[in-house]
Amino acid sequence: MLHQGKAAIISLTLGQLPNAQEAQAYSSNASPAQGVEVPKLGLTIAPAGAGKTGVVVTSLDPNGAAAEHGFKEGDVILEVAGKSVANPVEVRDAIKSARTDNKNNVLMRIRSGDASHYVALPLGNG
Repeated sequence: MLHQGKAAIISLTLGQLPNAQEAQAYSSNASPAQGVEVPKLGLTIAPAGAGKTGVVVTSLDPNGAAAEHGFKEGDVILEVAGKSVANPVEVRDAIKSARTDNKNNVLMRIRSGDASHYVALPLGNG
């Protein structure tokens, strides 16, 4: 890394987030067009609508893992684990696939207003 034109070495220590809540795919037989609650994440999602990409957050539990990681109502989930999503079933499948691959976290690309960013959510065991 360069700082003011000089090489600098930075040491990082990785740790675990305090009070981290775990994400879990919802278990629902709902059709992709319906809003679906994702209880362990603390949010409800639905397709963004015709001609739009992603899955919109329609409601949010203020004490849930999603809120704890910066999600807001109206945010749009664009990708889960590097895969574009267009409906709640694709979100569930991407989380399930990450869990099957023994991942500890799932990375989501979120559009909030005019900006997009990535959020890593811890995965649950069920």
